Amino acid sequence: MKRLKCVVAYDGTDYSGFQVQPDQVTVQGEIEAALKRITGESIQIVGSGRTDAGVHARGQVFHFDTASSIPVEKWRFVLNNQLPASIVIRSVEETHARFHARFDVKVKEYRYCIDNGPVPDIFRHRYAEHVRHPLDTDRMHAAARLLVGEHDFTSFCSAKTHVEDKIRTLYDCRVERDGDLIWVICRGNGFLYNMVRIIAGTLVEVGEGKRIPEEMTRILRVCDREAAGKTAAAKGLTMWEVFY
Repeated sequence: MKRLKCVVAYDGTDYSGFQVQPDQVTVQGEIEAALKRITGESIQIVGSGRTDAGVHARGQVFHFDTASSIPVEKWRFVLNNQLPASIVIRSVEETHARFHARFDVKVKEYRYCIDNGPVPDIFRHRYAEHVRHPLDTDRMHAAARLLVGEHDFTSFCSAKTHVEDKIRTLYDCRVERDGDLIWVICRGNGFLYNMVRIIAGTLVEVGEGKRIPEEMTRILRVCDREAAGKTAAAKGLTMWEVFY
């Protein structure tokens, strides 16, 4: 038996998230079905985290155990040959038996993409939320920097969040512009349900002039979801990279 560590990218548009759910098409479900066809084994993969319906990944990590004799260097090709075009295995490596894709994570990076052109970019509409009115990215960046550090992020998570401990650390939170595209980049030790999407939605309101950057400090302090902005659309969010 050997343990393999994989990095996968996927277009989450047509999936009900990463994690297996009854009667739903999920990324995990597609990968496990492919593994069954390849090995004949009933393999349950373990992901570094979960993504919601419509959310994408560039660097999601998962591991699984197998008794298959397929050489490690062949696994990427074999898996990609069995997966739909919307799911791509980027790398596969053998790892030690104690490695855990979820529990060993040190840092995760998410990126939220905003299309700020006058009309939507047809080639980006699956991966970016379109905001027609020009956004002030300097103000957005100033607001984002106020979220860096260890805070109670109750105001920036869904009311459906069941975890009691809502203290998380953001090591980086910044806003960058590349032409008509605006990126909200968040790197931290963990994220609450809808946390990055609510941060992005609030920063858009700052960019529109509806809020001042300094308001982010008050939003954190009051620990009230109603104090923050809207939850940005799922399609703009990508799990970018996982660090161990």
